[in-house]
Amino acid sequence: MLKPGTILKRLYEQLEDSAKKRLIADLRVGSSYVGVKLDNHAAGIAAVLPDIEPGNCTVLPEAFPYAGAIAADVLKYLLDGKNSLHLAIGLATANALIGSSFNKPEDREATTYLNLQPGEKVAMVGLFAPLTERIRATGAILTVIEKNPERLELISPEKKQQALQDCNVAIITATTLLNGTFEETIGFLGKPRSVAVMGPSTPLMPAIFRNTPVTHLGGALAADPGQMLKIISAGGGTPALRPYLRFVNLLLNPKTIPA
Repeated sequence: MLKPGTILKRLYEQLEDSAKKRLIADLRVGSSYVGVKLDNHAAGIAAVLPDIEPGNCTVLPEAFPYAGAIAADVLKYLLDGKNSLHLAIGLATANALIGSSFNKPEDREATTYLNLQPGEKVAMVGLFAPLTERIRATGAILTVIEKNPERLELISPEKKQQALQDCNVAIITATTLLNGTFEETIGFLGKPRSVAVMGPSTPLMPAIFRNTPVTHLGGALAADPGQMLKIISAGGGTPALRPYLRFVNLLLNPKTIPA
């Protein structure tokens, strides 16, 4: 089983050199997302976890002057962030760096890539409410594993592990990278035919998922960084941000992912 934080460490290592050449132009912290814009106008986002209160003045006590900072200094939060907001800032910076050289055209709706069949078992780690009815409409059997009791009734750790062990398809929220549970989650998987990491926080970099069962990345690129940052500052969530993002899907072939 991979150690917690392995994927974020790989992400830092992949982007460190390019981050040394870029500056942070703007940083916004909202109630749902963090947004980072670089000096080349590329931007990225990452989710703010429910345990973070952006209005609390003790969350970022160092009052780091982010605007004008070298991106590599902020990216380093992926390795040594002192709280989950630091990790979100680091991941948003990483996603901005990835987006600055990304030319993939917009793809179709994410669940169409999964080719779900009646009777197949789907484990969804983190509730993606818009996808639940589409999945059930295929005849697949859906189990949702959620950490936030305000969103959904929680299931026992035993049922969680069994659902992951038995599933044919796993859909895992990218926020598991932020709360440190991603590596544990994929360690519980049996032999699913498809494993998708999804959500706007998803780092669209196949190389960091080498030697994992991940077959699909579903993330977002900033189509209009200025509007995206305004929505984040106003506390907007995914529905409000959707017009200013490009949702992208990457299918991973483990044989072609660099070692």
